[in-house]
Amino acid sequence: MPVLQSIKNGLRDNLPQEVFQTVRRLKRTVTGNGTLVERKHITLLEKMVRGLIRFILVERFPDVARPRDARSEINKHEFKLYSQNGEDGILLHIFNAIGVTNRTLVEFGIGDGRENNAANLLLNFGWGGLLMDSSFDNCASADLFYRTLIDNSDVKHIKVAQELVTKETINALLEKYNVTGEIDLLSIDIDSNDYWVWDAISSINPRVVVVEYNASFGATQSVTMPNTDEFDRFEHHEKGYYHGVSVAALVKLGEKKGYVFVGCDSSGCNTFFIRKDIATQFTGVSSSQAYYPHARRLKKSTEAEQIKIVGQYPVVTI
Repeated sequence: MPVLQSIKNGLRDNLPQEVFQTVRRLKRTVTGNGTLVERKHITLLEKMVRGLIRFILVERFPDVARPRDARSEINKHEFKLYSQNGEDGILLHIFNAIGVTNRTLVEFGIGDGRENNAANLLLNFGWGGLLMDSSFDNCASADLFYRTLIDNSDVKHIKVAQELVTKETINALLEKYNVTGEIDLLSIDIDSNDYWVWDAISSINPRVVVVEYNASFGATQSVTMPNTDEFDRFEHHEKGYYHGVSVAALVKLGEKKGYVFVGCDSSGCNTFFIRKDIATQFTGVSSSQAYYPHARRLKKSTEAEQIKIVGQYPVVTI
């Protein structure tokens, strides 16, 4: 099986013993209960393995690697295992610096569970928490994914729930699943009301918050799409550029809620915030300083073209 051979050959001489537990979990995901999973999942696992190899090698031989385009301190620590881009490395760097409390997280907009900000912490660091998505198929896939990889004694700490998250429902949903008070991580990625939902949250007090931003709004516009209960960004524009909130608007909201903005991932997708009372080891940055354009969208449209496209749709200035 190609992916198993890739794991064996690629990791045998490069990784310390601690990571072989992760390798065994990857093997179990590929084979499941004796049945081969879909090819797309094998491809994803191959990418994870390559990302892990790269991270270990760069950590071991840092002077050989090309320097990153680090617009904030966190960008130096990016690497991808289960996250969409380099968020896994950023989150590990942040929590290694500020410590952890109850190892509890909340993430909504999880997709099928295989590629998000929660997975690495849940699978490899024993965290627990609440994962929500509006799609039944996504939730079923995510639930199976975690039950396949995590022992029964630990998987009970993870709840996957099909729920439509809105500013009106978010606090009731958190209370419904008994997630209140201080938690270590909140991650928001719903491609729509991200601003309004974070603004409405009051039943939890996250130490670290990650929120998707829409790089197509540019670095300086402080805007968000209007609040709406149901939204599909591809129904508004064929490339899906119109959605969510700008980085500048999120920075203002973070300041209002008591957070220090520490940067964006270099692929132009997520913003990172640390609560002020525990952010003493980090220097805050401005939205214009930390902003990255959306790397994949730049292959199709310039930043100016993207700003022009999203400018045709309604926004709320923050």
